[in-house]
Amino acid sequence: MPLPTLEASCERFLAWCAPLLTADERAATEAEVAAFLRPDGPGRVLQAALEEYNATEGVHSWLDTFWPYRYLGRRDRIALNANFFFLFQDSSRPQVERAAGLIAGALNYKRLLDQELIPPVVQRGRPHTMEQNKYLFSTTRIPGPEQDTVRAPYSTEHPGPSDARHIVVFFRGGMHKLDVLSTDGVPHSLDDLAAGLRAVIRSGTEQGDTDAATDTDADSAPSVSHLTTMARAEWAAARQSLLAAHPRNRTTLDDIETALFCVCLEDFAPADTQEACDELLYGDRGNRWFDKAVSLIVFADGRAGINVEHCELDGTTILSFVDTLLGTEPEEHSRQSGARSLGLPALAPLTFTLDDALRSQARSAAHSFEEYGAHTATRTVAFDDFGANTAKALGVSPDAFVQLAYQLAHQRAKGHLGATYESIATRQWRRGRTEAMRVVTPEIQAFVAAMQDPATDPDARRAAFRTAAEAHVTRAKECQAGDAPEQHLWELELIQRRRGTELGVTEQPALYRTPGWLTMRDDYLSTSSAPSANIQYFGFGSTSSRCIGVAYVLLPECFNIYLSTPLPVAAPMHTFADHLRRSVHELRVLLASDRTPA
Repeated sequence: MPLPTLEASCERFLAWCAPLLTADERAATEAEVAAFLRPDGPGRVLQAALEEYNATEGVHSWLDTFWPYRYLGRRDRIALNANFFFLFQDSSRPQVERAAGLIAGALNYKRLLDQELIPPVVQRGRPHTMEQNKYLFSTTRIPGPEQDTVRAPYSTEHPGPSDARHIVVFFRGGMHKLDVLSTDGVPHSLDDLAAGLRAVIRSGTEQGDTDAATDTDADSAPSVSHLTTMARAEWAAARQSLLAAHPRNRTTLDDIETALFCVCLEDFAPADTQEACDELLYGDRGNRWFDKAVSLIVFADGRAGINVEHCELDGTTILSFVDTLLGTEPEEHSRQSGARSLGLPALAPLTFTLDDALRSQARSAAHSFEEYGAHTATRTVAFDDFGANTAKALGVSPDAFVQLAYQLAHQRAKGHLGATYESIATRQWRRGRTEAMRVVTPEIQAFVAAMQDPATDPDARRAAFRTAAEAHVTRAKECQAGDAPEQHLWELELIQRRRGTELGVTEQPALYRTPGWLTMRDDYLSTSSAPSANIQYFGFGSTSSRCIGVAYVLLPECFNIYLSTPLPVAAPMHTFADHLRRSVHELRVLLASDRTPA
């Protein structure tokens, strides 16, 4: 990733925050940016330190320290707050057969990955980094008191691909270790895998029947997996207690953390699509290990999806994995991988020995997370008559169209525009991930004002729309090229925190307390796109107490959105959804009546 100059990032920062500020707020922000940029100002010192780091042997990018801090440094819970989900397209296969097919597809993908047979994604002639594929299998986030770590293959401790042969299967809060590869690496057949999954279900059902027959209170033996829903430092302390409680617990944790991935079998079918999405995002019941990189979730009716731990994996990588997984029939995956009938896979329950304090902690974690989920409002919005092809036919970038529709709907729902984040992929760079784009531009301001003014005629509204759409596309391209200010300036702030005394910048620069910095990063909308014909919905939690998370799947002929926000501000989210429907229709009519060639 290219390191922007200090001048360029400060100039862009002022341009990005300006539409959200009053005149006085802009003046105050400009003054502190000028102080930051002075020849003897703190910005020069911090930039010099970053340039030196960027040139250090072994450093891939100036973002090498930023990314671990951003994801592994967060101290709140990652369940719902950071993990994201995809709801797969429906299948006619029953639960066990669907789960077996997904396992077979994942094992075939691992074979291709291990043999380096997966070609890079190429966009506009440029290959994309495939670095994140290293974290698909046998990868687990490990909680730490101050910053988490990642246990993964392709590391100093474990060079090369994962040699694990097992997965972890959840059912009714119970965990089983299931071998899916033989000792010589041959995958089990689909029939073998189905037999192993049925054995897990049978074991979980029999255990439940035994508990009921003996009047055992289910709450007396809560699943340890509930602990993964806790805030990170609390979970780190609980994990240490778990390790100290009994020697066997270390072995059980090792089995979970080294497993290729998790499969979560649910004993119920969601009532509707929104409930399926909600369950994929924050369903628990002791049936998730939220620290696991990949968890495939299959409901009783065969509907399925994936929950992903975000620290080393972005949506673009998971899309490639899912497209391969679902783009080929399970029987073909099984054939390609060389799977054979090897008999019933080796199966063993994974158990922990808990003391009273740990049982109480797991029970409390389960209750707390259930309440947290209940205080999250969500909604699905589906457009069956609008898609990317519709926008293209109207002569506009599909992403620009929907982003402008979001802004118009937000103005009408809340009476003002607000800071809007959009994730822009930067995988054309070595180890590239994403860049933060701030959507609100002066051109979008003018467009929304034109739409809200009854005196503005259709020609003027169309002109304002197209100008705003062009500005949006230009900014998105700049962000994709690495020409964006937010992450750069944020990393300079982090350098001051880490090395301020050493560098002689002992106080946080005032720039980071300006109205511009604080307002630009206070999300009212947090948006991200996952275009794939193999998924119905994509979703994540909101990022602040008043933010609406907007996860969207924009396909050629349809457009599906999953919204999330804290329950106290649910009403504005629903109003936003209603206005979004009207805004999309209104903009289609407006542009369709334009006789000017695009």
